[in-house]
Amino acid sequence: MVDNRYATALVIGTVLSLLATVYLSVAVGTQQWYQYRSPPMKREASNLTGLIDEFSNGEIDEKTYSDIMYRQNGTLGLWWRCILVPSQYHWYKVPELKLETRCVSFTLPQQFALKYKHPGNPSSEEDLLRTYLWRSQFLLPLVSLALVFLSGLVGVCACLCRSFTPTIGVGVLHLLAGLASLGSVCCFLAGMDLLHQHFMPPDGVEGSMGWSLYLALISFPLQMMAATLFLWAAKSHRKSYTRMTAYRVA
Repeated sequence: MVDNRYATALVIGTVLSLLATVYLSVAVGTQQWYQYRSPPMKREASNLTGLIDEFSNGEIDEKTYSDIMYRQNGTLGLWWRCILVPSQYHWYKVPELKLETRCVSFTLPQQFALKYKHPGNPSSEEDLLRTYLWRSQFLLPLVSLALVFLSGLVGVCACLCRSFTPTIGVGVLHLLAGLASLGSVCCFLAGMDLLHQHFMPPDGVEGSMGWSLYLALISFPLQMMAATLFLWAAKSHRKSYTRMTAYRVA
């Protein structure tokens, strides 16, 4: 028999865990982790066409696509890089003012590619710190989601076995998942700061955090609160069960 307080804690913890999972999943799949605001620039349609074609090339180096993002109101995500371009542009006329988003995904080899002290220059010194920060920022959210999924399996097993003990494992897994989510945000921000130190945006270009990053950041306290509720319910129920057993024996 489970006390109503513990059952309520489990329900609230489950809801918080589901919210955190949805927020983190949306954050991983969207490209609004970091965004640039560029001043309006007049550019010929032929030059703009070449710029977009160059940006769409999946083999361009970090310096090239970063420079285009600086100038074209770019946004960056864990798996995407995007720029704003005119919805219709031709070589024989000036581009229209209506803009649309053009996105290109990072390939898996690009996610594991080495970073350099001078972005885009393979002959320069390797920047191992930025390399591992970049790799961690997209691996840690996947680790977090995997831990939450594993905790869900443990919870289902606990229900089937009618045991409260595995709830401790659910709480620990959520605790680790929350730390992984926070680590991803920290790695991303640290990596962006180092990139801007080595390759500064032009004057007039402003960078700011996007809503996708805030979603990932919100998932951290939700996962921690869920972990706290699961651990409290398991620990308190265990103490209550022990006292009840001792009372019956006496």
